[in-house]
Amino acid sequence: MPVHSQAAASAPPPVRRRSRQTRRDFWIFLAFVAPNVALILMFTYIPLVNNAYFSTLDWTLGSRTATPVGLANYIEFFTSGDAATVLSTTAIFTLVTVLAPMGLGLALAVVLNRNVPGTTFARATVFAPYVLSGVGVGLVWLYIFDPTYGLLSSVLRMWFGAPSPEWFNNPTLALVMVMIVYTWKTLGYCAIVYVAGLQSLPKDVMEAASLDGATGLTRFFHVVFPLLSPTTFFLLITSVLSSLQAFDLIRIMTPSGNGTQTLIYEAYIQAFGGYNRAGYSAMISVVLFVLLLIMTAVQFRFVERKVHYS
Repeated sequence: MPVHSQAAASAPPPVRRRSRQTRRDFWIFLAFVAPNVALILMFTYIPLVNNAYFSTLDWTLGSRTATPVGLANYIEFFTSGDAATVLSTTAIFTLVTVLAPMGLGLALAVVLNRNVPGTTFARATVFAPYVLSGVGVGLVWLYIFDPTYGLLSSVLRMWFGAPSPEWFNNPTLALVMVMIVYTWKTLGYCAIVYVAGLQSLPKDVMEAASLDGATGLTRFFHVVFPLLSPTTFFLLITSVLSSLQAFDLIRIMTPSGNGTQTLIYEAYIQAFGGYNRAGYSAMISVVLFVLLLIMTAVQFRFVERKVHYS
């Protein structure tokens, strides 16, 4: 028998070799993925399912027993006046704290994108509030807004001879106060992300626009801003999710929730603010989750159509 025929007869079938390699790759993949999947199930999906179940209970926090009530918590919430107040406050807070940082951040990014001395330091200074503790930021701004001893009160009295507004007693002003602070805190994040987007714009397109005579606002609105649509879409998604879950500033600056009771803060008050209604609080959390899911799906379904990735 020829030598090459003997080697061919002794070689394992290619199919069996590929099958063994596929099984090996699968077990390696499973070894890396399984711990992450287990953690996600343990700390995300299982609590999510449990919370949905708790929302169907009449359960006092700390009690060993709970009474199943079906959808009674949902019916109570949506048929009471609290639902309109909480949902409208959430909508106003989210709308302002998403659009204001994005608009101001884009304007600031145009300035920070210039190649001048001190730009790096300016970018770090602008971004710093975003990484600071929300509790610390809230405490500092509480001093600024204090109507008696606050810095803003002193400026109004000394420079304008005007008294300080009652930021904490007026529900409307309390909401405005929290929105101002949240916008200040997240402005740097939007600005830095937009700076990254501006620096990634294709230079050939920008040069072509300049050769065609597009300058100033014309070039910005017809060339630059459309090219920034992926960045804008990313910021829109992340900012909406972040604003709907904003809690620390509201908790520190308005502990009683006077005019600032968003969905997430209402859930906290119902469970830990003296009512001890754990089932009712879980129901509000489910409403918030569904709202987040719907808003994200709508943005991906309709807003992404206007995004230009090339």
